[in-house]
Amino acid sequence: MIAGGFGVGKTTLVRAVSEIEPLTTEEYLTQASAPTDNLHGVEAKDTTTVAFDFGRFSLDVPLPLELFLFGTPGQDRFVDLWYDLSHGAIGAVVLADTRRLEASFTAISFFERIELPFIVAVNQFDGAHRYPNADIRDALNLPEHLPVVPCDARAATSVAGVLLAFVDHALSQPPTPTTRPITLQDA
Repeated sequence: MIAGGFGVGKTTLVRAVSEIEPLTTEEYLTQASAPTDNLHGVEAKDTTTVAFDFGRFSLDVPLPLELFLFGTPGQDRFVDLWYDLSHGAIGAVVLADTRRLEASFTAISFFERIELPFIVAVNQFDGAHRYPNADIRDALNLPEHLPVVPCDARAATSVAGVLLAFVDHALSQPPTPTTRPITLQDA
């Protein structure tokens, strides 16, 4: 899963790295959504994901595997859909924007609650201040073992690096009472 707040770059990330033409469910923002879609910090945004984005990315390290990428809608009103998308997932990438870190709180809390492995990828927006990973970890109250990696969601090589870090992290996590061990076959 690729999750995070409204306007953090989830659709862009899936589009950048997908080997297939990605399925997107982008719809134009309307006046009807104005009371619920906070455009603070993303005033130029005119579309939003209303179901999910889907793409595919293949890796050959250490064994060939294929990742199916499901990008979630970012607004809190769609969190119920995240439960369906997370069923069978090996984990998630939470995409964060340092200009609006609070937009990441819902996704981080969600994956902590359902005990699904995740990493945080910090989308390096043009003009956004670059903070040390330790500062981002502190601001998001993340444990030391959880990877925080920089990312340019527009660049396939950057996104591929994030996905490699994610796979490495997901495979290294011990099973929890609500999950079974994750294997390369699952991915």
